[in-house]
Amino acid sequence: MGLIDIITGRRRAAPPAGRDRLFAITTAYVTLQGELSTSSSGSAAIVFQSLSTADFQSILDDTEAVVKATAEDSATQLDSSEDSYGFRWLTLRGKDFESLVVGINAISTSLEAGGYGDRLLCAVFPFADRDQRKLYWIYNFKRGSFYPFAPAGGREQRDSERELVLKAQLASDLPIEDDLGRWFPLWGIPI
Repeated sequence: MGLIDIITGRRRAAPPAGRDRLFAITTAYVTLQGELSTSSSGSAAIVFQSLSTADFQSILDDTEAVVKATAEDSATQLDSSEDSYGFRWLTLRGKDFESLVVGINAISTSLEAGGYGDRLLCAVFPFADRDQRKLYWIYNFKRGSFYPFAPAGGREQRDSERELVLKAQLASDLPIEDDLGRWFPLWGIPI
């Protein structure tokens, strides 16, 4: 790490684990729709730790401009918010699931190329089953793997049994996180 990197807050991170693995969700979506009667909510989000450096903000502004320009072709919208923990959420909304995945990939690739890959937390893909129960597939950028998060009826309760069933049902479609201790719930998801 050079002096300029230290001053600007830029870090040189190791290459991300299996960047292409994010696209496995498009294959899994076919199984989710066809075999499990589960549909996309029409949104997806990427979550990261923001920095207040000029370089980071410039990369983020450029990325948002590119994603917005590309999203106009697919009728996708981009929104930005911050949660109570200080994480930044960039949310894409649109009917075309593949466009949502491509947009999430574009954002993560830009941050990684700018030296901020270590700031990426996860990507979130919300779904609902035939009974309108919410389900989230979460992609951990550092691990290059997915895991299901199924909130239960109570306050900050999860349906662990449903999550394990989903793991078994999509094990051939998705690179699923083997370590169940890394299946972190995300409470208060803004999408």
